[in-house]
Amino acid sequence: MPETIRYSLLVVDDEPDLRTLYELTLLREGYDVESAGSVEEGWQCLSTRQYDAVITDMRLPDGSGLDLLRRLERDGRPEKTIVITAYGSAENAVEALKSGAFDYLTKPVDLRQFRHVVASALGRVLTSNVAAKPDAGKSAAPATIVPIEAPLQNRRAGDATLASQHPALRRLIGSSVLMQQVRALIERVARGMAPVMVQGESGTGKELVARAIHEVSSRASQAFVAVNCGAIPEQLLEAEFFGYRKGAFTGANEDRVGFFQAADGGTLFLDEIGDLPLAMQSKLLRVIQERSVRPIGAIGETPINTRIVSATHKDLTAEVHEGRFRQDLFYRLNVIQVRMPALRERIEDLPAICHAVLQRISRDAGVSPPPTLSEATLSLLTDYSFPGNVRELENLLHRAVALSGDGEILTSDLGLGPEAFEASGWQSLEVMPPVPHPANEPQADLPADLVRYLDQVEREVLERSLARCRNNRTAAGASLGLSLRQMRYRMARLGIQVGGDHGGD
Repeated sequence: MPETIRYSLLVVDDEPDLRTLYELTLLREGYDVESAGSVEEGWQCLSTRQYDAVITDMRLPDGSGLDLLRRLERDGRPEKTIVITAYGSAENAVEALKSGAFDYLTKPVDLRQFRHVVASALGRVLTSNVAAKPDAGKSAAPATIVPIEAPLQNRRAGDATLASQHPALRRLIGSSVLMQQVRALIERVARGMAPVMVQGESGTGKELVARAIHEVSSRASQAFVAVNCGAIPEQLLEAEFFGYRKGAFTGANEDRVGFFQAADGGTLFLDEIGDLPLAMQSKLLRVIQERSVRPIGAIGETPINTRIVSATHKDLTAEVHEGRFRQDLFYRLNVIQVRMPALRERIEDLPAICHAVLQRISRDAGVSPPPTLSEATLSLLTDYSFPGNVRELENLLHRAVALSGDGEILTSDLGLGPEAFEASGWQSLEVMPPVPHPANEPQADLPADLVRYLDQVEREVLERSLARCRNNRTAAGASLGLSLRQMRYRMARLGIQVGGDHGGD
């Protein structure tokens, strides 16, 4: 049996009947509970002691529950806050989350959901089937609560140090001011339940941000489910998101859970949320509001406890204005926005990113030691605008490692001529000289996929050389002016294998 930890809660509500209902529900779960009927009474309680969580109604006789949240935030108090709002008050809920609330509930309050939200705020897991209804005339037994973290007041002091050392944050490479701000915001938003929108251009690393939010949070031990909303056919969206029951349609031969159920207790990452069609946006909005899903073919709804992190490269404000994205869904998803800067905005991080990418490429290819960038190469990269951001940089470095000599990547290995700078709208003082073209050279058909075409040419050349040298990689590489390290890298990248040649190197 886990050691019992007594958590203290403060309930602030001006309606005596509701206050009593909340108190009894929480007392049955084993909490210490105090209550207040107004903002001032609540603050008087808070001024005399520290609680693990505060549950407050939005409307109070002498102010708003937001007043309490703002005071707690101003004084740096550690209490998690849960706000209870009137049904349909989406604006109030969003405002509460932006003000630092861990989560919110709407009236009339579902007590099952109430217990779950409180337990989640305290870092606990309800192990009993709280969805099951007790027999008529009998009292429901309190749920067993297993603490998965130390009490809030005992761990708060070390939060900043632990979070700053978290591996998920270290994967967000860069010491620029913009990246420091991103990591600091992740540490803060990871503590709550508020939906997060990650905004940024393609290739900036939005999924890394989403994973960091999940891994730094108390949900890290649960599932992280990543979904590319633009990659699912429209007719399959509902089945993929909400699941289905056996026999619901032709081909439904067994029950299947959807993305929301798979991420229950964890985080659902909705990448390219702007690509969802309007019909699916409406269904997604209902799930967020009701916190339950109805699988296709099911009669009842299944409660879910899933945090949503979305991402898009689109300007959703413009999409709302053009009628392509629902405004109410946008407000629900865009409670907290994390903007991932483009690489050209944090070009001072380029050396550190290049070093990390080259380490990874070399490790995957079995190349040691990893190649380095010459000063001229790094200078050229610094002058480039990177319209494809970090993803484009990775592709450039993959190519450069394949073409480089022993140990150092030169500017000629990058393949960045003047046309690349012109196409990206970037001006550089020093770029590679253009390759001369004979005036009367015949114009052959151009390949539709240059990378695939060049890979095929390289593969044919390597295979011919290996066959001529009886699969001796050292000799084959030497005949092409390549070192053994370069030969091994190219063979690994192109998937070329030779049998029985363990001693020919």
